[in-house]
Amino acid sequence: MFNSLSDRLQDTFDKLRGKGRLTEDDINVAMREIRMALLEADVNFRVVKNFVARCKEKCLESDVLDSLTPAQNVVRIVLDELTVLLGSTDSKLTLAQNRTPNVIMLVGLQGSGKTTAAAKLAYLLKSQGHSPLLAACDTHRPAAADQLATLGSEIGVSVYRGDGRDAVAVATGSIREAVDHMNDIVIVDTAGRLQIDEEMMEEAVAIKRAVRPDQILMVVDAMTGQDIVNVVTEFANRVDFDGVIMSKLDGDARGGGALSVREVTGKPIKFVSMGEKPDSLEVFHPDRMAKRILGMGDVVGIIEQAQKVADEQQMEDAERMLREGFTMDDLLKQMQQIRKMGGLQKIMGMIPGMERAMSQMPAGMDDSQMTRIEAIIHSMTKEERARPKIINGQRRKRIAVGSGRSVQEVNQLIKQWDEMNKMMGKMRGMAQQMGGKGGKKSRRAMQQMMRNMGGGMGGGRFPF
Repeated sequence: MFNSLSDRLQDTFDKLRGKGRLTEDDINVAMREIRMALLEADVNFRVVKNFVARCKEKCLESDVLDSLTPAQNVVRIVLDELTVLLGSTDSKLTLAQNRTPNVIMLVGLQGSGKTTAAAKLAYLLKSQGHSPLLAACDTHRPAAADQLATLGSEIGVSVYRGDGRDAVAVATGSIREAVDHMNDIVIVDTAGRLQIDEEMMEEAVAIKRAVRPDQILMVVDAMTGQDIVNVVTEFANRVDFDGVIMSKLDGDARGGGALSVREVTGKPIKFVSMGEKPDSLEVFHPDRMAKRILGMGDVVGIIEQAQKVADEQQMEDAERMLREGFTMDDLLKQMQQIRKMGGLQKIMGMIPGMERAMSQMPAGMDDSQMTRIEAIIHSMTKEERARPKIINGQRRKRIAVGSGRSVQEVNQLIKQWDEMNKMMGKMRGMAQQMGGKGGKKSRRAMQQMMRNMGGGMGGGRFPF
């Protein structure tokens, strides 16, 4: 996601940081490099021109050039302008309070990931306490309704198919179905085409007129590049949608479409899809995305992900680890939590500077490394997982054979476990200093430390 753009921008800023004072020529060179980086990322030319002009104007102000840290000020200006480009503030999904059911209509080109996005949106709304119903209004693409029904079954959301012939009739029938079954939201999945054509537009307008949706969201493939501008503009003129769902953002190394759509149409990006799983649809935060593009990470996002999977049992486990030490079973649990949070690569991409560092690491530094570690741990006996110190040379050979890994990999895991256990010992000492020896004060101190670590999981040093 934005990998090449992020690398180019960070290289530009690194050059500026090497200078004590900045001249107008320095600013001009930096702006030229930023312009090229954005164009190579397939950002619309007009968007690039206006963006660079705004940045340059602010960077040439005297209070920037004469400051003690001019390079930092340039980074701040680019960050602020990039945030504005992406939408400035979060644009939340707006639902009517005095209408049941609320209707959300999805539009877009064929292949943009619209049907998948409908299911992901239903999953997200269901997790927020709503009772969504999916309406299969794509009556043109073969097996489109079957695909939606399969996705709905996986996430436990009902799908209304109607007669499967008339899209408008299916849409209106889904409203009656929602009223009868107490569904508070209907998500209408409409048909797409390989290119914009009059028939598709007329059908979308007819569905809109029939169901009067509270929100119309356009699903856009992030890999479309700056061609996205023409597509989105046409939909905005005909259907007048309220926001964008950017799909397949995790598979796009350039990201020009995401950086162009808000500036050209004025329509906000409301959600981004960062993977294939049902829970991979995320609310779009312009400020966080801008920081990630500039290599500043998304620490708030990590905390939110940790809070989603945190529970009372994890807090108790964290307290036990501080008291008694860290076992291999604890490591297995932490890896399970990482998978629930989206996987190692997603988390690393949210840590400042880590996405760039990961790209420079040897092959294998990804989620597959966790799979290899899990195989090693599962090859240990119950006693060995609880007390890794008893694992001698002979046991290590047996574990290596049983897991299909090398003895060196087993040795490395045990060494890293030992380091993590020592860290737990230091934290235990800190907690005792904060709350005294044992008792309720010490326990509260431990709890506070684990909360500061984001719920108890994710604060350790993982061996992968």
